[in-house]
Parts: sequence; C-alpha cells; structure tokens
Amino acid sequence: MTKTVFVTGGAGYVGSHSAKAFAKAGWEVVTYDNLSRGHRDLVKWGPLIEGDILDTQALTQALKEVRPDAIAHFAAFAYVAESMQQPEIYYRNNVAGTMSLLDAMVAADVKQMVFSSSCATYGVHEEMITEATPQQPINPYGASKMICERMIQDYGMAHDIASVILRYFNAGGCDPDGETGERHDPEPHVIPLAIKGAMDGTFTFNILGGDYDTPDGTPVRDYVHVSDLADAHWRALDYLDRGGASDIFNLGTGRGYSVMELADAVSRVAGKEVPRVIADRRPGDPPSLVASAEKAERVLGWRPERSDLDTVLRTAWDWFQKEAS
Repeated sequence: MTKTVFVTGGAGYVGSHSAKAFAKAGWEVVTYDNLSRGHRDLVKWGPLIEGDILDTQALTQALKEVRPDAIAHFAAFAYVAESMQQPEIYYRNNVAGTMSLLDAMVAADVKQMVFSSSCATYGVHEEMITEATPQQPINPYGASKMICERMIQDYGMAHDIASVILRYFNAGGCDPDGETGERHDPEPHVIPLAIKGAMDGTFTFNILGGDYDTPDGTPVRDYVHVSDLADAHWRALDYLDRGGASDIFNLGTGRGYSVMELADAVSRVAGKEVPRVIADRRPGDPPSLVASAEKAERVLGWRPERSDLDTVLRTAWDWFQKEAS
C-alpha cells in the first residue's frame, strides 16, 4: 500500500529536493506551501496545496482531506542575519507555525513527523558536535528551531506522535539532474554568493569575518549536499514507518572548510577567480560548526555520498549557470 507524506515548505530548497527523494522511494507526495519563499515550478513530485502553516483551520482541513501517513516539516524562515534584525518574524513563523502544525496533526490524527532542524541550535562549540553537545543558540533562528524541537517532543509525549528531528549543517549543491535547485531573493547563502562572484565580474564576494579563531581566520562550516540531506529525510520517514522510536540525528560530514577555502574551491570548479574581500563579522555567526553523523549512519544507514566539496560546488555551479541562461 502506497504511503503519503505531507511536505510543508516543499516548494523551497531542501523541501523540493526531499520531495524528489520521497517520490523516488515510492511515497505519494503532497506539498503545502504559501509560496512566500518557495517556488511553484519546483513542485514537481505531486500536487501543491497553497496555504500558510499559521492558518491552523486550513491546515487541519488539508490534513483531513489528504490523510497522510507522515509529515515532513520544512516550512520555516532560515536566515541568520535576518533573524538578528527581525526576531519577531522568526518566532511567529517558525515557532507559532510549528505549534499550528502540531495542533492540526492532533486534530487530524497524524502520528508521525520528520522535522527539519538546524546546527544553529548548538551555538559556539570548539569540538566536533554530536547529538549530546549542549544546545546554546546565539541567534533567534537557532533559538526558534530549538523551541520547535522541544514542542515536538512534548506534543509527542502527550499525543503519541513519533518524530525524527534532523539537525543538519550547511546545505549546499543542487540536484545533479537539474530538476530542482537553490533560489532565494535576496540570496544570503555563502555558496551561491561565491558562485555569483565567479559568474559576474562586477560582483565581489564578501567573507564575513577574518578574525575568528580558525586556521585562516574565516568561519569554518561542514557542507552537506542537499541531495544527501534529502536522502536522510527519506530514511527518517522509512525509520518511523517501520516503528522506530522518536530520535534526533545530526547530518554532517565531519569535515569543515573555511569560507576562504570555499572561495578557492569555487574558483577551481568554475575555472574563474572569485573576487573577494574580508568584511565585518555577521552578528550571530559561530566560528566553527562541524558535525559527527555517526549516529545517523548507525541507526538510519545514512552516509553523505555526494558531499565532497567539489561535487557540492559543481552541481551548484551547473544549476546557477542554467538559471542564468
């Protein structure tokens, strides 16, 4: 019997890649998105229901009509700098929106959820981050995700909802088949901005901070190919479908690259130099975020197969070249 997954935020970057992975694994996919930051043309693996997660009544009605076996919850604002400037929209959309979704799940008797969380919940840690690392977010985005995690756990205990929480590190790359990709306006993410520097001779890539306690002074991040993240979300659905208990997993590679190293790698992949300058630090940014994904491999059978830096950057480069043509 075919299972159905209800994907909030499925018109966005990670959500659309995951929708493809769900469909490929044999799930029926229904996307729920208000298209405020998603894109209609990236919904290719099932129907789209236009709606806002803050509209609990509409959400409940949609869940009662679709009767999904599970929810994959991606709908969220996810920009660190924006969250520092406008924390209110992050607590409203991410926290109140997730509460609205949980209320709708209870009303529609949906018992399984995979939640798209973030490394931003951890804050500043010098060591390799594991699931046991204390969560000490230093920006409202990370704080909003941490609150959502707690709500999901509390609703789970009270209402018998099983959940997998996936804390992933820096998503990068695009679908190798070119069917979906990354598209934000304005674009805040480091890989697209570095690629823009290589593509557009008039654009200078700003490296936000050169005085961190890292090998070259620029921030260090663990880059995970978005298709690998999508694979982990499918595995999490399968884990819950087989009766797995609620759990939390990091998704990373265990290898960090500085932003300067990233710019060098983009230059190599593009065959063009990335013009760059060291700019001021961005408020809310930790010096380094690198994860151990040993638990995800052991329990979910997940490994980041496409997450070597050149593959991440090559697939992103191909997507942005296609978007510009």
